[in-house]
Amino acid sequence: MKLHVHERGAGDKVAVLVHGGMSDHGTWYALEDVLVGRGYRVYAPDLRGHGLSERAQYSPEAMADDLVENLPVGADVAIGHSLGALALSLAVERLRPKKAVYSDPGFRMGSVPAGAFEGMRAMVANASLESIRAMNPRWSAADVQAELDGFRKFDQDFLTRLGDFDPDYVPAAPVVPSLVQSASDSFIMTPELNEELRGNGFEVRVVENVGHCIHRDDFDAFLKSLDGWI
Repeated sequence: MKLHVHERGAGDKVAVLVHGGMSDHGTWYALEDVLVGRGYRVYAPDLRGHGLSERAQYSPEAMADDLVENLPVGADVAIGHSLGALALSLAVERLRPKKAVYSDPGFRMGSVPAGAFEGMRAMVANASLESIRAMNPRWSAADVQAELDGFRKFDQDFLTRLGDFDPDYVPAAPVVPSLVQSASDSFIMTPELNEELRGNGFEVRVVENVGHCIHRDDFDAFLKSLDGWI
């Protein structure tokens, strides 16, 4: 599938940014600014069913194949959030970035609370700036707007398939040097999973006092947890 891929910057280094479910590349605007300022050329795709990319059959494996078909091999760093982190983990052996960062990754779909997907569907269908702001009081106005923009372009049929995904995609080992950012208040990451990933060879950094969207709950803490990786 031909994905819509946002590109920005003209530096010698390359960064790949893969958004999470129900969002699009616009969720990365703040990190994109930082990376371009540090001399990176940024490639940020819209996953299938998201943003300006086409609608299709949905699975993590298909999304991983899309990333391989549309992104450069050998990037200096590849960062994925949530579902995007899962897709990146399934593509990383073929994309071969020098470093990979998985931000509150959806490695264990079976840990998602019962009824969460239906709740997500209702949230997207009824979203407004006010409802998003009420759910995420720490987000900037730009983050709230980016979330609403992503919701408006998102194929809600995607949510009907999430429950069919394999419940466990936890990688047995990192393919390249890999960091996992784990939100202290995550609904998908747990202390037990953090330890499992450490045992599998991943560096795991817990970001305190944030939820699933670390980069929007506390961008400064998100950026600090990337020390040495970008």
